[in-house]
Amino acid sequence: MMSNVLYAFLSISLLGGLLGFGLAAASKKLSVKKDKRVEEVELALPGINCGACGFAGCSAYAEAIALHGAEVTLCPPGGSETAQKVASIMGIEADFSSVSYVAMVHCWGNDETRTSDFRYEGIEDCNAAYLYFQGSDTCKYGCLALGSCIRVCPVDAITKDENGRIQVDRNICIGCEKCVAVCPNKVMRMIPHDADYYVACSSIDKGGAVRKYCTVGCIGCRICEKKFSEAGFWIENNLSYTKYEGTYAQRKEAMEACPPKCIRKIP
Repeated sequence: MMSNVLYAFLSISLLGGLLGFGLAAASKKLSVKKDKRVEEVELALPGINCGACGFAGCSAYAEAIALHGAEVTLCPPGGSETAQKVASIMGIEADFSSVSYVAMVHCWGNDETRTSDFRYEGIEDCNAAYLYFQGSDTCKYGCLALGSCIRVCPVDAITKDENGRIQVDRNICIGCEKCVAVCPNKVMRMIPHDADYYVACSSIDKGGAVRKYCTVGCIGCRICEKKFSEAGFWIENNLSYTKYEGTYAQRKEAMEACPPKCIRKIP
């Protein structure tokens, strides 16, 4: 009986060894060698894997550049410096003149400036709160401030300040737009990195209604548009908007004259 056990053990060991040798040989023969340029491009990329380039991560983007000719300027975290390195590796010239964009919260309301219809006590998530009548605030266009954008930001550019407002540090923001995608009320929108002023409101309700539920909401009074015609502001659907391209005068004056102070200077 002992000999039978020994024979079975030796047979299994031999079979295992043969299978292992066969798998190793097959792996070596069937393996696909990685293009050296893919490795070099991947090393030049930041390695954040944020997906802002439109690919699954830095590795996928490196393959797309090296093997399929993808644009080398699609990495916001790396900026022009990384794009130049990658272009050098690929032996090509690239256009670095495109405008970079950052996220900005188009709402300045908080618990002290706006009214609520009920008290939300559910999951600390904006999309969960949105399922209940688009949030507890009377304004259905404002920031819910439950931090969904904070949790998806890959570089910690988004925080909540001491007044409960969501803020974006544009010097850290990489423009990946993950916060834009996760925001149910669409108050997180992209603006040029070099923008100076913006309208911190998204409500398109009439001014009379806005006055009742938010003290810092745009009331569509047209002061910024009519009294400061060179400031680049205009009213559409009861809400003020601003132009970002070009140079405009009177922007500070328009901000100071705005009754609810929804025009704000970007720090």
